[in-house]
Amino acid sequence: MIRVCFHGAESTGKSVLGQKLASELGRPFVPEYGREYCETRGTDLTMADLLAIAEGQDAAMRATCADAPPLVLLDTDPLMTAAWAAMLFGEVPPVLLAYPKAERYLLFAPDVPWVADGTRFFGTAAARARFAALAEDMLVRAGVAFDRVGGDWATREATARAFLGAL
Repeated sequence: MIRVCFHGAESTGKSVLGQKLASELGRPFVPEYGREYCETRGTDLTMADLLAIAEGQDAAMRATCADAPPLVLLDTDPLMTAAWAAMLFGEVPPVLLAYPKAERYLLFAPDVPWVADGTRFFGTAAARARFAALAEDMLVRAGVAFDRVGGDWATREATARAFLGAL
């Protein structure tokens, strides 16, 4: 089984592209638990909320992977929650780095327009750049393999398709 995690700052196309490609490829997709959590409970997050989000994300991934499908697309994972912890609170609890890792990560650049949707926080260019850097730092800290995805929407899709096709 290969898990490919879409990773990066908010509003970079991860969810939309992940759902689209999973559907077209007939592969399971694990959506972002944090979005559901924030839509239900609000966006005034504490560190305890982030820990609960990471736990919920991991549980969803484990449930989807229980039947060992050959390829699973993950909208996010606890490494992205670690980036949120660093961005919001300036610290990363070790538990967020201890969860199982995907086999590959696609790191999405914040080079497309930001869209406010009620659950997103960091819309300025400076905040997006900082969040993107923290997201990449978590991948580096975890020592996981990743490929970069950037450019306009068509380029992002082509890059992700090529990567998945190579698997």
